[in-house]
Amino acid sequence: MSVALPALTPLQETLWVSLTGRAFDRRQPRPILGDEMADEILRKSGYRNPELRWSPSLSVDVAHRAKKLDEVAERFIARHPDAVGIDLGAGLDTRAFRIDTPPTVDWYDVDFPEVVTARQRLIPHRPHAHAIGADLTDPGWLEALPADRPAVIVADGVVPFLAEDEMIALLKRLTSHFPSGEIAFNVYNKFTVWAANHYSGARFLAPLFKSRGFDRRDPERWDPKLTLVRHVLLTREPEVARYPLALRLWTRLAALSASFSRLGTTIAQYRF
Repeated sequence: MSVALPALTPLQETLWVSLTGRAFDRRQPRPILGDEMADEILRKSGYRNPELRWSPSLSVDVAHRAKKLDEVAERFIARHPDAVGIDLGAGLDTRAFRIDTPPTVDWYDVDFPEVVTARQRLIPHRPHAHAIGADLTDPGWLEALPADRPAVIVADGVVPFLAEDEMIALLKRLTSHFPSGEIAFNVYNKFTVWAANHYSGARFLAPLFKSRGFDRRDPERWDPKLTLVRHVLLTREPEVARYPLALRLWTRLAALSASFSRLGTTIAQYRF
């Protein structure tokens, strides 16, 4: 029997895309992320959407970028065991469980109040993990977080739903609130946004996009406190060895060109 969930807006319902991708990855013979909890949550929710049938590109892209963001958070917490961790637009992600945050770390999953209600009904409680129900563009939600500890901040799939001025304001609030930290998110350049509008599998998402795309160096221009420390081209990461054969061969070919690789999903990591 599925769990009763609150009504979600079309924007909030995009959380099912990421959850489904992580769950489908878990069901593959050689998963990239292997998120067993994602599969359990999807089954528990009873969610069904014929538009979200399994495809190699869906599960691989979602799982791979999630793993790279997990690694950013894990490395930072290893260096700063008293850190604050934040997942912006967390949806039904369970990153704190995957990276097994220690009790010295306070982890905050931030999303709309309705999404937080869904999280509370589907995801087990975890000590030192907190859910904040708020619109990311609301400047007030950060007031509930400590301001005297280093922070690692990740955002998976959220950026295209923010207009440039909203993105700039959010970044500045984050870098002003914490004394130091790192921020990592997927880069959606102009080609990525264009492709979403023309690829049939993503057309139901594209109308919700507010971003027109940006370059990995733009956040440094938007907020001088930010410095790009790593730009991850997924085509060149070791997890490509776990891709299905046809997709793996295509990705190996794409990896020969950095410019071509940047047209796909990439992860930008900044220090402040």
